[in-house]
Amino acid sequence: MIREAARASDRRTPKPDKICIMILDSETKAVELPEHHGDELRLWLRLLTCTTLIEGEVRSRLRERFDVTLPRFDLMAQLDKVPEGMTLSDVSKRMMVSNGNVTGLVERLVESGHLDRRTSDADRRVQVIRLTKAGRAEFRKMAAEHELWIADVFGDLTPKDVRDLMRLLAKTKASAQKSAKARAG
Repeated sequence: MIREAARASDRRTPKPDKICIMILDSETKAVELPEHHGDELRLWLRLLTCTTLIEGEVRSRLRERFDVTLPRFDLMAQLDKVPEGMTLSDVSKRMMVSNGNVTGLVERLVESGHLDRRTSDADRRVQVIRLTKAGRAEFRKMAAEHELWIADVFGDLTPKDVRDLMRLLAKTKASAQKSAKARAG
């Protein structure tokens, strides 16, 4: 009986050709119910939304153009700054990820010929990694395009907008660091 009612209901209700699903980001949800969210929370959600949008665009472009992931690009960027190489521990600290995460990335980049790995002269237990000549050349191509992509993403901002945002974000960063220090101290 329930099945018959459901089938009858299906026949009477016209079905759209396409179903449109709208996914709202956290910022949009907060704007729709502003009485439930303070200004600081809406600011945090705006920053998070911007970061997520930009990171998603960079990830897509790296994958489409160079068939590389953002974590691999980030690892290569860290190593490009230090031609003599770094230990896995130093890289993981700079990237703010675990040694385990770095190890997997390093393995794949060594296999692809972008990195070489050697034992440290100072401590035989420590591995030092660095970009190969080919890895450095490939990274620099990626970095040049990456810089253009970021300029494109911020293309609607004036130089004054950029300076103002940099100043305000520096102030935001200092406030966040002060808060974290007070909580830890």
